[in-house]
Amino acid sequence: MADKEEVKLLGIWASPYSRRIEMALKLKGVPYEYVEEILEKKSPLLLALNPIHKKIPVLVHNDKTILESQVILEYIDETWKHNPLLPQDPYERSKARFLAKLVDEQILTAGFVSMARADEKGREVLAEQTRELIMNLEKELVGKDFFGGKTVGFLDLVAGSVIPFCLERGWEGIGLEVISEEKFPEYKRWVKNLEKAEFVKDCIPPREEHVEHMNDMGERIRSA
Repeated sequence: MADKEEVKLLGIWASPYSRRIEMALKLKGVPYEYVEEILEKKSPLLLALNPIHKKIPVLVHNDKTILESQVILEYIDETWKHNPLLPQDPYERSKARFLAKLVDEQILTAGFVSMARADEKGREVLAEQTRELIMNLEKELVGKDFFGGKTVGFLDLVAGSVIPFCLERGWEGIGLEVISEEKFPEYKRWVKNLEKAEFVKDCIPPREEHVEHMNDMGERIRSA
């Protein structure tokens, strides 16, 4: 790649979707400019770059605009090939993509969106559904430091940005324990491994502010 490249990321500090992109760029050692967006007041730049969905994250690379966080992760991986994110083996790669989709679609929906709308009894039902979904990840982590083995990869960034560093903050705000050490020892060990990685640690939102933000997001969902 050329020595001087424009790499700009539009994101929101509390969003797992933009935080995972920052983690990937830091892992790859790619210098970038970060532009903080405001949820309630989308900038003209964001609306110009993503006129269809009007959402973050948006990656701009040498005047090319890339949208949707998992698509952006794959673009980063194919553009800067060192420290690969996706497994080289086709089967392992397909499995990483499948489980990443499970995280962003089913786990996030059951574990936050639906939970925010539910009453106390409904939350317990959804918490159990979320546990059943996360158990797929627990089994995948047996005998591994990370999903990809010894190094942080694609699924680690997707699942890490959503579950321990986002959903768990939301559960904390409503006083709900979903993931226990007893039932999810592999998961808990994996989170500790993630927190030791500097490029991950740098991108974890501050806890207190994030818990408050997740409470606010829950209120938005309930009142929608």
